[in-house]
Amino acid sequence: MKPIPVAFHIGPLEIHTYGIGLALTFWFAYGYFSRRLRDRGYSTDWVGGMFIWVIVTAVVGARALHVLSNLSFYDANPGDVFAIWHGGLSSFGGILFAVPTGIWQTHRRCPDLRVVEALDLVAPVLMAAWAMGRLLGPQLMVAGGGHPTHQWFGMYYAGQAGKRLPVPIFQALEDFSIFCVLIALERRLRRWPDGTARAGFPAGGVIGVAMVLWGIERFLDEHLWLGEDGHLGSLLVQVAGIGLAVGGVALVAVTRRRWTAWLRAGAPGGRPDDGEPAADDSKESGGLDEPSPEGVGAP
Repeated sequence: MKPIPVAFHIGPLEIHTYGIGLALTFWFAYGYFSRRLRDRGYSTDWVGGMFIWVIVTAVVGARALHVLSNLSFYDANPGDVFAIWHGGLSSFGGILFAVPTGIWQTHRRCPDLRVVEALDLVAPVLMAAWAMGRLLGPQLMVAGGGHPTHQWFGMYYAGQAGKRLPVPIFQALEDFSIFCVLIALERRLRRWPDGTARAGFPAGGVIGVAMVLWGIERFLDEHLWLGEDGHLGSLLVQVAGIGLAVGGVALVAVTRRRWTAWLRAGAPGGRPDDGEPAADDSKESGGLDEPSPEGVGAP
C-alpha cells in the first residue's frame, strides 16, 4: 500500500496537498465565523481584514514554535526552516500568536463585540476548523502519522517507514466531538428551561469548556500516540495541554460565579414572557433554576 500523495503537478507547477488543506480550512473558518456573527446581529464587513492578520500570525507562530521545539534538526537542516509544505506547524504556536492578534483586531474593528463573547462565538468555529484541518492538513503531509503499529487500521505516510497510527483521523473525530459538545452547551445556555430565549447572560462558558476539553485532548494525543521520550517538543505540547485545561477550569469557575450573581440580580434581559424576575424564580433551588450544564453554572 502506497502513502497518500503529498504533492502533484500541473505542468511544471508542483501543488502540495498540505497547503490546499490549510487554505480550505481557513476559508471554512472565515465563512462559519461570519455566519455566526450575522446570526447574532453583528456586522461582518470587518472579518476579512481581521482574518488576514490571524492567518499570517497563526502560520508564523505555528512554524516558529515547531522549529524551536525541533531546533537540533533545523540546525542541521537550515534549508527546511521555511519548508512548511512538508508539515510542521505547532497548534499551540498558532494559538499563542493568532488569538491575541484576533482579540486586538476584533476590538479595533468591532468595538461593540465584547472580547469574551467573541471567544464564545469563535470556540465552535475553531473546533470545527481543527476537525477539518486534521483531515486536510496532517493527514496529507510528510510524516503525518503517529507511532508505528501493526493494527488493521494503520496507514502508510510519506516520509515514515511502515504502518502508522492515523492520528490525524483520530484527532478529527475528537475535535468534531468537542464541537458537538460546544454547540449543545451553547444552545442550552441561550434558552430558559421553558424554551424562551435567554439574553444578556455572562459569556465565557463555551470557550472555557473548549479549553478544558481540547487541552485534555492534546495532552493525551501527544502522550499516547505522538510523543517521544525526552523530546522537548513533545514535552512542551503536553505541558501546554495541561496548562490550557487548567486555564479553562479557572475560566469556567469564574463564569459560574458571574452566572450566580447575574441570576441573583434578577437576570437583566432575562425571561421575556413573564414579569417575575429570575432571582425570585431561583430562590427555591438555591439561586439556580435548574442544574448547571456542563459545569458552567448556568441554569
